[in-house]
Amino acid sequence: MSDKFTLEIISPEGTILKVEASEVVIPSYEGEMGILKNHIPLITFLRPGFIKIKGNEETIFFVEEGTVEFVNNNLLILTSTAKELSAIDQSSIQKQITEAEKKISNDSLSDKKKYLLSYKINTLKNINQ
Repeated sequence: MSDKFTLEIISPEGTILKVEASEVVIPSYEGEMGILKNHIPLITFLRPGFIKIKGNEETIFFVEEGTVEFVNNNLLILTSTAKELSAIDQSSIQKQITEAEKKISNDSLSDKKKYLLSYKINTLKNINQ
């Protein structure tokens, strides 16, 4: 019996990835959440962080936001920001960090936006290490 389930990451432009995975770790508002086969049904939202996919090999995506649904061993991630970590160039990362740091210093931002920007900055800095 297989320990795998279907994972699909979809953006407005189309399907980014559709694979069989044995484990997926997502960055939800509740914290990092591991999904395995036969996980209870779930709907949640993504915060900035890494989606770690384990199957035949490990693949990591950077994501800023999105919606997640897991039901009947099908994990669906809807996002406009998923980028495979290996495809992100260092200059782009530094530019995003600089822009986010400028935005977070704005006193008129809501606490929610500051929370999301701080996660984005920390995640991007982890990519640079």
